[in-house]
Amino acid sequence: MKNIKIFGSIPAIVTPFKKNGDLDLPALEKVVQYQLDGGVDAIVVAGSTGEAATLNDEEYVTVVKTVVKKVAGKVPVIAGAGSNDTKKAVNLSLLAKSVGADALLHVTPCYNKPTPNGLVLHFKEIANAVDLPIIIYNVPGRTGSNVMPSTIIRIAREVPSVIAVKEASGSLNQMMEIINEVEKNRPKDFAVLSGDDALTLPLISVGGKGCISVVCNEVPKLFSDMIHFALEGNSKSLREAKKLHYQMLPLMNINFIESNPIPVKAVMSMMGFIENSLRLPLTILEDKNKPAVERVLKDLNLI
Repeated sequence: MKNIKIFGSIPAIVTPFKKNGDLDLPALEKVVQYQLDGGVDAIVVAGSTGEAATLNDEEYVTVVKTVVKKVAGKVPVIAGAGSNDTKKAVNLSLLAKSVGADALLHVTPCYNKPTPNGLVLHFKEIANAVDLPIIIYNVPGRTGSNVMPSTIIRIAREVPSVIAVKEASGSLNQMMEIINEVEKNRPKDFAVLSGDDALTLPLISVGGKGCISVVCNEVPKLFSDMIHFALEGNSKSLREAKKLHYQMLPLMNINFIESNPIPVKAVMSMMGFIENSLRLPLTILEDKNKPAVERVLKDLNLI
């Protein structure tokens, strides 16, 4: 298994589409380069922000392969490969590995409502089939089921290739429960990453290791600087991190004025990186919300 460390500023990048719905690979490469120039520590491709649910297998392979080639080993590439069908999750994982992904992001299965035992077996099956590091993605707002800290820790203990969790429960207390177990060295070196941009700084202050982020698409340098300052941990660095946190907070919040990735795609379009195109059932940002988004972008000198 690849020996990589998951930490820091990790954008979950958008998947650019043309107006006709086809993949826009030159725009994807442009987005990736913007992230690399911003000093990110890894890149997630084909996650929720990347509209992975609407990619067929051929498109999925193309997107992951394009990102891997553009990154060229500068940072780890983490491929979203989750499914509520374990066999499909295994298949996506094998496809991601075949085109050079360094690690996998697996959302906990939605709709089926697996028990803790089922979740453990789900991750064991993936790990047995694909020797890549795995990040659990707990996002109750999308899956309808919150995976409790005890289950996260159990998976991490019983499945050694599970090395991190993207925690998007919105509960800092829940995240701290996981960190408390990790800091007892059970399991060793397990990373707790924020799945909510606005909770990244608070989470790092209590032992978190970074964030898999939406806002990093738009402001990779600002977000990376904030995280790196926060991880340094001295009083001067924390003051700088706090300043950057509050500078970006309006953008972090406006990114969820509608379902992600609707706002971030509108922003990236306004900034000239991509066309403002999504796949149904997602639609473009409503006209009534555009003025609020534009105000935030002007305040940050992004447009």
